[in-house]
Amino acid sequence: MTSKLHTFENGAALAQGLADAVSSALAAGVAARGSASIAVSGGSTPKAFFQALSKKDIAWDKVTVTLVDERFVPPESDRSNHGLVAANLLQDKAAAATFLPLYQAAPTAEAAADLASRETAKIGAPFDVAILGMGTDGHTASFFPGGSQLARAIDPATPRGVITMEAEGAGETRLTFTFASLQDARLLVLHIEGEGKKTVLAKAEEAGDEKDMPIRAMLRRAASPVQIYWAP
Repeated sequence: MTSKLHTFENGAALAQGLADAVSSALAAGVAARGSASIAVSGGSTPKAFFQALSKKDIAWDKVTVTLVDERFVPPESDRSNHGLVAANLLQDKAAAATFLPLYQAAPTAEAAADLASRETAKIGAPFDVAILGMGTDGHTASFFPGGSQLARAIDPATPRGVITMEAEGAGETRLTFTFASLQDARLLVLHIEGEGKKTVLAKAEEAGDEKDMPIRAMLRRAASPVQIYWAP
């Protein structure tokens, strides 16, 4: 599939530009179907975007927010994407949104993934918006090179839902939506900042194995065009 690069002068301009695009997509979803959904990623990159989006004047009470992926840690952990989203996105006007976490207080990560799959299935498909990040190793969501279930995660035949992932670069066991869950979002965004990430992206766009740089699965095979939002 094609991708389109949207370049901004700096991180603040990118945060605002992305918040504009996402709020428009969510408002369009609410207008067309009575509700809208967004799956977001963690990490340090999206904080300013989350804060800009939280102030947008849309029908947040009709929006469901979930995560692209999560660590198997409780929301109180400083490693939790849930905690990051609660502190930065589910504030201001966006406090009215419904949040569906991936972490569940289950005895194992596998049990949590099963619970999360059942809960998030209620959102309906496809997502109106999915915001992906990318690591310097070319991972996206929790699709890590060398990941325990990487082949399953990026196989288009693997159904929508949440599975577990373990990988050397991942730290804790992860919970992640599968490729099938994310690749047809009505607005599919890759949000990256800095020259280093642009270099990684250029490498991912070259020939090579998807298992070495799993972001390639999205860039090559997503049903929706990948909208790349970047600032230096």
